[in-house]
Amino acid sequence: MKLFVRDLTVIDSSYLCERRGMVGESWLVDIELGGELNEMSMLLDFGRVKKLIKAIIDREVDHKLLVPSDNGLLRRAEGAPGELTVDWLRPGRSIHLRCPEQAFAFIPGDQVDRESLTAYLMQILARELPGNIKDLTLTLRHEKIDGAFYHYSHGLKKHDGNCQRIAHGHRSPIELHVDGERDPELEAAFAERWSDIYLGTDEDRVALDSLTLSPHAAVVTPESHIGFAYEAPQGRFELAMPRAEVEMIDTDTTVELLAHYIAREVKKEVGEKFLKVVAYEGVGKGAIAWA
Repeated sequence: MKLFVRDLTVIDSSYLCERRGMVGESWLVDIELGGELNEMSMLLDFGRVKKLIKAIIDREVDHKLLVPSDNGLLRRAEGAPGELTVDWLRPGRSIHLRCPEQAFAFIPGDQVDRESLTAYLMQILARELPGNIKDLTLTLRHEKIDGAFYHYSHGLKKHDGNCQRIAHGHRSPIELHVDGERDPELEAAFAERWSDIYLGTDEDRVALDSLTLSPHAAVVTPESHIGFAYEAPQGRFELAMPRAEVEMIDTDTTVELLAHYIAREVKKEVGEKFLKVVAYEGVGKGAIAWA
């Protein structure tokens, strides 16, 4: 006997990649569970399935920076109690962080992809699910997007949940309507602009020499990197990102304000035409702005 749940949850995270740097990502999660019926003639109550497995996935990987623990570019060390420094030593475009340890998930393997992340979650779920569950299938997949999309990472220091983590992200569609009609060329151009981008808030920008990163960050310069830092309910977050992989925003990077920002930027190209922006934050949610 098997139970299945489609679209159980969405994992909104970022991961470190040798080629792409910091990549914002959104994965939909499907599950199948097999085993013996319990005393209620049920394998597992659907409500309990959703609550339990979603809670485990959220705790382990959602709104975290996923780091391939066996990659030679990684340097990891303990900082102050409860903090970690992580250095991703890509030649010329290194990434450096100092964050509360719950902001990271270390995924076995030399890269983070659907296969390595699925294996990591399967091991954890196998330990924590009830004993009558004998068979578990976990499937991560992308939303099917008809049109342009981008991958962005950011942090929201004013958020009282896990969005405050300075390096989490999303895979997001974008819709640009000009005088009532979608404009695929404009959408593709903006998606290219925000391909694998870190969206930094002006208010969070700090001098690199004010950061308390690991010694591996000594190679960064104001010409090569931009520094960010803030205090949030979970602790202090610090980040040095390659300048070429950052776009600075003059507001916070909530999806509401990003929709307005996109509208302001694209309005420069469409002139007097009426513009509607539908900006997504991952899967199935977002904000609309007009200009």
